[in-house]
Amino acid sequence: MHYMLFGRRERAIRRLIIVEDEPLVAFDNEHLLSEAGYEVVATVDSLAEAKAVIEMEPLDLVLSDIRLNGEGDGLDVARAAAARGVPVLFVSGHCPVEARGLGLGCLAKPYTEKTLKAALDAIDALMQGETVRKLPAGLSLYEKA
Repeated sequence: MHYMLFGRRERAIRRLIIVEDEPLVAFDNEHLLSEAGYEVVATVDSLAEAKAVIEMEPLDLVLSDIRLNGEGDGLDVARAAAARGVPVLFVSGHCPVEARGLGLGCLAKPYTEKTLKAALDAIDALMQGETVRKLPAGLSLYEKA
């Protein structure tokens, strides 16, 4: 049994992939999440790359923008992740209605580092069957279909 610092329970989310087409945002998120103790398996900017990683790697979460480079979008990434049983948190300036059935929720851009960490904590608690009472600003959770 591993214990996190400060007596925190073990995270459900350890290995994740960042799917983001803005290089600066992708770099910042990768750095921030690595510092926060997550294992960022890959940071990619297209559906094709995301699918390749999702199919090859065991993942706990996909953090995906809606708009991506090339063919396909974050909704397609979510469909690929769902086929492997991997949950998705969308991160987008515009969270489309059709994302509802595909992800756990959506974090609105722009957001702060603190908000991103808090959103991941909320998603982690949700994945462990806990009730999340207070959501960080900009995070909307989707009801399970």
